[in-house]
Amino acid sequence: MTPRDMTGVVLVAAPLTLVVYAYIGYPILLRALGALRRPAPEPPEPREWPEITITVPAFNEAQTIAATIERLLAADYPAARRHILVVSDASTDGTDDIVRRYADRGVELLRLAVRGGKTAAENAAARHVRSDIVVNTDASVQVLPTALKPLVRALADPTVAVASGRDVSAGDVAIEGNRGESGYVGYEMRVRALETRIGSIIGASGCFYAFRRPVYDSRFPPELSRDFASVLIAREQGFRAVSVDAAVCIVPRTVSLDAEYRRKVRTMARGLATLWYKRALLNPFRYGMFAVMLASHKLVRWLVYAALPLGIIGLLLLAPSHPAAIALLAAAAAGAGLGMIGVRWSRRAPPPRPVALAAFAWASALAGVVAWRDALAGRRRAVWEPTRRPEVGERGAGQGTRSG
Repeated sequence: MTPRDMTGVVLVAAPLTLVVYAYIGYPILLRALGALRRPAPEPPEPREWPEITITVPAFNEAQTIAATIERLLAADYPAARRHILVVSDASTDGTDDIVRRYADRGVELLRLAVRGGKTAAENAAARHVRSDIVVNTDASVQVLPTALKPLVRALADPTVAVASGRDVSAGDVAIEGNRGESGYVGYEMRVRALETRIGSIIGASGCFYAFRRPVYDSRFPPELSRDFASVLIAREQGFRAVSVDAAVCIVPRTVSLDAEYRRKVRTMARGLATLWYKRALLNPFRYGMFAVMLASHKLVRWLVYAALPLGIIGLLLLAPSHPAAIALLAAAAAGAGLGMIGVRWSRRAPPPRPVALAAFAWASALAGVVAWRDALAGRRRAVWEPTRRPEVGERGAGQGTRSG
C-alpha cells in the first residue's frame, strides 16, 4: 500500500470510527456498566413539597406565553410553594402585557431593558429567585401537569444537584417537514437514562430542568449554554445530575429543516465553547468515569462532524486506484443531493420518510461542520432569534410523538 493510500485509509476511517463509537459503542458500554449496578432507589415523596422558582426566559413569545403560564399554573404542585418568574428579554410584541395579566395569580414579570439573550436573562433572574430549587423551562414547550413533582423529588437525593426532564418530540406530521428530529430525541433520552444508571448525565434538557441554588452561577458567560454547564458545575462541586423519565416535557418539532439547521449550528457551537470553558472536566485522572462519559457523549460526537471533510479527502486520495472509493464518493454525492432535495421539498410539504431522513442527515452534517468553523473562529452569539415551534394539536400528539 502506497503512502497516499495509507493516508487515504486513515482519513476515511477517522469519521467512521468516531460514528461507530459515539452512537453504538458508547451506549453498549453504558449498558454493560449499568448491568453491574443496582438502580438507585427513587427518593420518597416529601411530607411537604419544597419551595421552587420556575423561571421562563422569553423573547417575543406573545403567541405562546399565555398557554405556557396557564399550564404551569395548572401543574400538580402546591400553589403556595411555587413562584413563577417570566424574564422578558426586551420583548417588543406584547409579551410583557400578557404576563402582567397574571400578576394576581403569583406570576412575576422581570423585564430587561436591553436584549442580552437567554443566558443573560437567566443570569438576571438569579437576583429574583426566592427558593433553593430553580426550575427552568422554555416558553415554547409544554410541561405536562404531572411533570413538576418527579423533577423536584429527584433533588431530594442529597447527591443530586441537577434533574433533567424527558423530552418528547411531537408535532403534526401533516404540516411539518422535520420528522427526523423525533428519532434523534428518542435516542438521546435513552442514552441519558443509561447515564443516570451509571451515575450522572452529561447535559440537561435546556427546555425543562431543575437545579439547586449552588449550581446557579449568576455571572455565567452569556454566550455559553447554561443547561450543559449546570451539569458540569454540579460535578465540579461533587454532585451528580440525573434524567427523570416521569418529568415529561412535550417539545414541538421545528416546522422546517431550515430552522432546525440554524438551531443545530447555534447549540453545537455554544456547546463546544462551553466544553472548552469547562475543559478541566475532561481529565479522567481527576474526574474518572465522568470525564470518559463527557468525552464520549459530547466531544466524540462533535468530532464526527470535524472529521467528515477529512473522510472526503481520504476518498479522493483513494479514488484513482480504488473503484470502491469512487463508489463511496458517488454514494456520498447522491446522499447529499437527496438531502438537499429533501430540504427544499420540506419548505413546501413533508417529503416521504426516506427523503426526510436524508434531508435531516444532510442538514445535521452541514450544521456540525459550520458549528466547528464558528467555534474555532471564536464566533460567540449570546443573542439569537428563538426557535419558533408550533402548538401541538391532538393529531400531532397522536401521529408525530416519539419518545425515548
